Amino acid sequence: MTCCDLKCGLITGTVLGALIAVLGGILIPVGNMFIENTVHHETVLENGTLAFDTWTSVDIAIYRQFWLFDVQNPDDVVGQGAKPVLVQKGPYTYRTRFIPKKNITFNDNYTVSFVLPAGAIFEPSMSVGTEEDIFTSLNLAVAGVYGLLGHKLANWLIQRSNSTLFQNRTVKELLWGYKDPMLGSMLGVFYPVRLPTLDGFIANEQNLQNWTRPKIHIKVYMCVRIFKEIVHPEMKFAEYLLILRSISAKFDRTVDLKGISVYRYLLPPEALASPVENPDNQCYCTDPVLTKNCTTAGLLDLTACRGAPVFLSLPHFLYGSNDLHQGVIGLNPNFDEHSIFLDVEPITGFTLRFAKRLQLNMLYGPSDSILILNKIKDYTIFPILWVNETAVLDDETADMFKKELIARMELLEGFQIGLIVVGLILFASCLIGLIVVCTKPNNNKFSLVVK
Repeated sequence: MTCCDLKCGLITGTVLGALIAVLGGILIPVGNMFIENTVHHETVLENGTLAFDTWTSVDIAIYRQFWLFDVQNPDDVVGQGAKPVLVQKGPYTYRTRFIPKKNITFNDNYTVSFVLPAGAIFEPSMSVGTEEDIFTSLNLAVAGVYGLLGHKLANWLIQRSNSTLFQNRTVKELLWGYKDPMLGSMLGVFYPVRLPTLDGFIANEQNLQNWTRPKIHIKVYMCVRIFKEIVHPEMKFAEYLLILRSISAKFDRTVDLKGISVYRYLLPPEALASPVENPDNQCYCTDPVLTKNCTTAGLLDLTACRGAPVFLSLPHFLYGSNDLHQGVIGLNPNFDEHSIFLDVEPITGFTLRFAKRLQLNMLYGPSDSILILNKIKDYTIFPILWVNETAVLDDETADMFKKELIARMELLEGFQIGLIVVGLILFASCLIGLIVVCTKPNNNKFSLVVK
């Protein structure tokens, strides 16, 4: 091989190496664009996409676990005005949302309407007892008329039906309904079962009329696609949670879920903070007296929305003010057990695991006109129960997710990096060789013989 041939070969190798490295670099944005377009297509709610198939018929089991509060001293509360002593019992577990959506209609205004059949199956193997376990709990009807009717009329209804402040009910009755002697109709925490429009979203509405101001704007945080991730740690999520307001969740950390890297989002304390700490919550303060001039944290008054003195909080009044904890005895808030979180896969934006935990409370207080409340000393936000709605992708779905998305992305990234590395090595080695050949003195006797 002559010197000229060697130089030509080295030049060719240098150019080829540069082209290979550049090709690998070009494939990075091209590959990201391909992944983004694929994810965008598969996450749109339209026939034939993965998101549509998953949304219409969720194969992942969703469970609702209920913990009920059993009153240990009902006579002392009524007769002496003592604080209720509560003992939590649970979980009582139901499998829910196992029925596919029906009557799915794509509307002209880019919304989707559907019917979500309600259903719940009791899971004895995941429960501490049966649906026939009996609890002593707050009388829902008494608490209802206390907050909605004049107290003289409420007392007449209570006395006529021989109702008391507390009642003994089974788990099944308290959750799904019983015939109340005072109202003469069915009553229960989840009776009748009410499902919100569009599975939790209010159609074509950006304002609500039920809070203290004429119109309260609903903050909605959109999922904007940035690079190849549609979710990133700095963004916020809006979870509706069936409480007629949006609640933002903040990024906490990255966690591993069955070999899949996901972003964990938590409900921050400021979401239910008092207006003193979070002015954005000012419009949700509907009763300055009950909330001690809007300084009570950790409570959401749904009276105007539900037509009954119903209050939502996190379980055991997590993030709640001291006055909430001092009203009853027996609560022990725990962050790991009582907080709300979402685990979101950042590439697709799919929620792969979640735990929505909420506590249902009702109000009772002192009254000169209602005999059974004569001894009550102060307003009490009484915990009825709390629920943990959970779901996590199963092993089969996780394996499919890793195979169809993560493995292909890793293969593409490996190919891109491989091209860049091979190209740079070829470019550098040939360039160095070319420099050596060009700088070596030429005595016209140099030749390289290849045998």
